[in-house]
Amino acid sequence: MAQQVMSVVADLHLHYVQACQNLSQPENPFIARVLQEADKKDEISTKGITLKLAGNNHLVPVPRVTDDDLAVLVSVLGQAAFVTGLDLAYNLLTDVGAKTMAIFLQENSTLQYLNLMFNDIGTSGAELIAGALHSNQSLVHLRMTGNRIGNQGGMFFASMLKINSTLKKLDLGDCDVEETTVHIARMLRSNSSLVELHLGKHEMKNFGVERLCDALYENSTLRYLDLSCNNIICDGAKFLGELLRKNQTLEILDLDANRIEDVGAIYLSEALATRNRTLKALSIVSNNITGKGLVALAQAMHSNMTLSHIYIWGNKLDRSTCAAFSELLAVERLQPDCTDVAPYKVDGEILLAELSHGLAKHRYWSPRCAAVAPGAANASLEIVPVSEYL
Repeated sequence: MAQQVMSVVADLHLHYVQACQNLSQPENPFIARVLQEADKKDEISTKGITLKLAGNNHLVPVPRVTDDDLAVLVSVLGQAAFVTGLDLAYNLLTDVGAKTMAIFLQENSTLQYLNLMFNDIGTSGAELIAGALHSNQSLVHLRMTGNRIGNQGGMFFASMLKINSTLKKLDLGDCDVEETTVHIARMLRSNSSLVELHLGKHEMKNFGVERLCDALYENSTLRYLDLSCNNIICDGAKFLGELLRKNQTLEILDLDANRIEDVGAIYLSEALATRNRTLKALSIVSNNITGKGLVALAQAMHSNMTLSHIYIWGNKLDRSTCAAFSELLAVERLQPDCTDVAPYKVDGEILLAELSHGLAKHRYWSPRCAAVAPGAANASLEIVPVSEYL
């Protein structure tokens, strides 16, 4: 059986060459090389393969994938059921490419992972892809980050999520979306499949956070919520604190680059210290929090044994903060690979240095070697798997 599957796989590159000739399209050497490498893999008989065609993170620059390149590629993949993931991040795809992909999603029933982050897809492309997901029943992980789909594009995805019951992970961060939080919140009331949602740079502010929290009281599946870069201040943190007192499913909360300050940090610490026993990772990087709020969170960890990962760099780390987090590490309440700070001494005084750990380290690029354990570099990989699929 394995030999049979391998004989099919070995034809990927050949089929691509033939398709380029048939469509009078020049070969993209980057695609050709990736397909040649895929032909050699032998694990597809058990779990399928992901074609990694991201245009970034290469030691030698590669010719990025264009709309025309994609049209040839999907004509080859139509019969390749063993290709279950497609990474097309950082390429040159436009709404034309989005249309090609939408048709492929409507016709294809095996693709589980699709990464389109940081292409040039706009509102009409978002409409086509979201529309395709009304009927597609295979895709579980979609990344649209960094495409300028705008508010209307965000609305198309919000509407899609009321219908689609297969998609589990969705990243709509940094998509020029500002006014869709209320609609996404409405969707979360009824959606029972999403486990991970990224809404960074949505300009939701406190009103949006309140609506989102109201919806999450009724949602029992979402485990990872990313609200980074949203102008959230202490009032928004209060709503989140109230949510954490009652929510029994949320495991990761990313509040990076907001402005919750000490008051907001204390709201969160009170919920974590007394009620919440579900949250495993909290990131409050760059929130203008001083020692008062940071120490409150450190103290909460002494009574809350569930919270295992906390990221605090970019705040005002005074002496009390340094002492509190140094103690958490000394008594092994906090493991060194579960936070982004490490203590050191200068003239007898304890200070904290930054570690390159966090929730988003490998969201935008992938390491070329496995030198760092996934859980250390990015806690979300360990807590809510964000590999190609679940």
